[in-house]
Amino acid sequence: MSSEIAADICVIGAGAGGLSVAAAAARLGRSVVLIEKGRMGGDCLNYGCVPSKALIAAARRASQAGERLGVTYDRPKVDFAAVRHHLQSVIAAIAPHDSQERFEALGCTVIRDRAHFIAPDRVAAGERIIRARRFVIATGSSPAIPDIPGLAVTPFLTNETIFDLETLPAHLIVLGGGPIGCELGQAFRRLGSRVTIVSHSFLKRDDPELAAVVLDSLRRDGVEMRRDALLRVAGDNTGIAAHTAGGETLRGSHLLIAAGRRPNIDGLGLAAAGITATPRGIVVDQRLRTTNRRVYAIGDVTGRALFTHMAGYDAGIVIRHTLFRLPVRARTDITPWCTFTTPELAQAGQSEAAARAAGHGDIRVIVEKFADNDRARAEGETDGLIKIIADQGGRILGVGIVGPHAGELIQPWCLALSRNLKLSALAGYIAPYPTLGEATKRAAGAFYEPALFGPWTRRLVALLAKLG
Repeated sequence: MSSEIAADICVIGAGAGGLSVAAAAARLGRSVVLIEKGRMGGDCLNYGCVPSKALIAAARRASQAGERLGVTYDRPKVDFAAVRHHLQSVIAAIAPHDSQERFEALGCTVIRDRAHFIAPDRVAAGERIIRARRFVIATGSSPAIPDIPGLAVTPFLTNETIFDLETLPAHLIVLGGGPIGCELGQAFRRLGSRVTIVSHSFLKRDDPELAAVVLDSLRRDGVEMRRDALLRVAGDNTGIAAHTAGGETLRGSHLLIAAGRRPNIDGLGLAAAGITATPRGIVVDQRLRTTNRRVYAIGDVTGRALFTHMAGYDAGIVIRHTLFRLPVRARTDITPWCTFTTPELAQAGQSEAAARAAGHGDIRVIVEKFADNDRARAEGETDGLIKIIADQGGRILGVGIVGPHAGELIQPWCLALSRNLKLSALAGYIAPYPTLGEATKRAAGAFYEPALFGPWTRRLVALLAKLG
C-alpha cells in the first residue's frame, strides 16, 4: 500500500545541483524530500570531476620525469593499483559531505529509489507518493553511446566505468575529442598507456587559437590523434579492433567512449506532469521553470551547460526564486569552463568568434603571452596566453586562458563578467610580483595603452610640462 508524503520541495537527483537545493531549503526550514536512485553525490563525485582530477594529478607527477631546470629525475615507476587507491581515497574523503546521513541530519527525507511523475503535482518513488508545492529535477546526464556497428557486443568503457580499471591499459582507443577524451587520453598516456584519440574535431567548443596549444601538448606527450570516424568495432576481453572511415584499423586493449552526453530523462514520466523535453534536455525558461510552473529543472538535464559549477549556479537561482520570491534569471552569457589538460584551458563568456557572430561590431582582442610573464619564465612553463574579447568601451565580453593554472587564473575574470566590470577594474589593482596572476593585470592594462601613450596624451603631458 502506497503512503503519501507532503513536502514544500521535492528534489529528484542527488548530484551537485540537487544536493545544493535540498541543503539550502532544509537549512531555511522547508520540508524537503530528496530522491536518488543511484549513488549520492551523482556523476561528479563518483564518475566525473573528482576521480578524473585525482587521476590527472597522478599523471602530472609521472610526467615530471626527465631533465628540467637542471634537475634530473629517474624514470618513474607507475603503480596503477596505488593510483586507483588514491582515486578511491579522494572520493571517500568527500563522500560524507554528500551522504544520506548528512542530509537526513539536515532534516531531509531521503528516498533511495527511482522517481516518476504520476500527476502535475505528484511523484511516485517505490511505495511512496510525494505531493509537493515545488519540484526540482536534477537528474544529470549520462554518456551518449553512438550507434556504431559492433559496439553493442564489444566491451567498452565510459567515464562511469574507466575508474574501476584494475590494470593500466596497454593501448587505449578513445572515441571523442572533447574535454573528457583529451583529459583522460593525456592522463593515461602519461601513466604509460599508448593512447589514440579518434574524432572529427578536437576541443571544438573552445577558441581554436587556445585549443591548438593544448593539442600541441598532447602530441608532444605522445597522444596519437586521428581526425576520423569509427565505422565499426569488434573485440572481446582480449582486445579491440576499431575500423575508421579513413580505412585504418586500430588495434587496442581498451575502448573508451567519450562522445558527448545525454540528459537523464527516461522514465521520469514527464508527460504526466505536462513537462516538455527535447533530445537535448528539459525545456526551461530563464528562471529554470519547466512548462509545468511548479517544476524546475537544473544542471545537465536541461542541456544548457553541462558543468558541475553550473548546476550549483542553477540551484542558487531556484532557491532565490522559490523561497525568496526574487525575480532572478539565469545568465548563459558568462558561463565559465575549464579543460584540465596540461596546459589547462579555461574560458568564460564569449569567444572571439561568438562575439563577432553576436553582432558586437568593432571588438578589441588583446593577447598576453605567458612567455612575457616573469614567473612563467622562472617556472619554465611559458606555453600559453590570455586572450581578452572586449568592446571599444572596455566592457569584457569574454576571456580565454591556456597555460599553467588557467582554471585558477580565470577566477577574477569570472567575477568581472558576473559584476559587469570593465577592464579598468582589472588593470587598476596591485598584483604581487612575480606571479602568474600578474598577467591578468597586464592583459587588462594593454587595452588602454594605445590611448595612454597616444598623440593626445603626449600633447597633454607636453602642455602640463610647460606649466612648470
